[in-house]
Amino acid sequence: MDQSLVSLSRWPFDKRLRSQGLAPLVRRSIETVQVNVGKVCNQACLHCHVEAGPKRTEQMSESVAFRVMQLFAESESAKVLDITGGAPELNSNFRYMVRRARELGREVIDRCNLTVLFEPGMEDLPEFLAEHSVRIVASLPCYSEGNVDAQRGKGTFHKSIDALKVLGALGYGRAGTGLVLDLVYNPGGAFLPPPQDTLEQHYRSELGAMGISFSSLLTLSNLPVNRFAQSLKRDGQLDGYMNLLCENFNPATVAGLMCLEQVSVSWDGGIYDCDFNQMLEMPSAVAGAAAPVSIMSLTSFEQLRTMPIKTGPHCFGCTAGAGSSCGGAIQTD
Repeated sequence: MDQSLVSLSRWPFDKRLRSQGLAPLVRRSIETVQVNVGKVCNQACLHCHVEAGPKRTEQMSESVAFRVMQLFAESESAKVLDITGGAPELNSNFRYMVRRARELGREVIDRCNLTVLFEPGMEDLPEFLAEHSVRIVASLPCYSEGNVDAQRGKGTFHKSIDALKVLGALGYGRAGTGLVLDLVYNPGGAFLPPPQDTLEQHYRSELGAMGISFSSLLTLSNLPVNRFAQSLKRDGQLDGYMNLLCENFNPATVAGLMCLEQVSVSWDGGIYDCDFNQMLEMPSAVAGAAAPVSIMSLTSFEQLRTMPIKTGPHCFGCTAGAGSSCGGAIQTD
């Protein structure tokens, strides 16, 4: 577990849920299978909870990828394959997983950092994504060069804009094409995202002036996990940020938490309630299993249905303000 969170026991999330009559959290169904195919990435962003980067070597194997897709195909409830990383496109099994999910007639999400489009061997990636109608959820934490480069590295902003133009030329983000391009904003520091709808209008205005269209904007809070938690602790901001999250706890967001309808699979086949729990090494409870199981021993994703969700202080990040999930703000009105 991330040692920077060991001292956070004075922010018990379960206690807050109980005080609101919302405990325990129990998974309703398996609508989405989110798969983290590895920690290899062409970027090393300051806020990355995966601690991904060019020097990481963890990658999902062919056998694990095959088993994921076998269980995904057999599931009657799973409708969405959500592929993340690292840069998921750099994994050798990425295209197999996309093709198989689309053969099954199910939605595929690619959580793309945009600059990966310009990596060696990725020259045909935009066309591949468009051909298979993959929904792209792309990181763009601001519409200004300074803010983006500060979070994600010098030169990232212009590369990201170039990538958006390449995708736009194929029809991504344009009405009537069926090619969905969502952008993701996350704060550049220890504060909560602004209202999603308001910020989206600013994005549309600024990016529209550059000839860029997109489908929608998703605002995500930075959770105090791994690289971001370590930076907060180093700067003496960890306690203040946790207090901010706790003070802004919104019970109305709990029913919309992503963990209630999804499962997260790690690069080595571990089973988790969300990608954040995965990074904190908090495996899911599985029906009929006394110890953690992997995708290789799981008999069905339905084993995870109606099981309790494991929580921790980091969960305040998903329930603060308008809430935060892989689909953006939970409350948008």
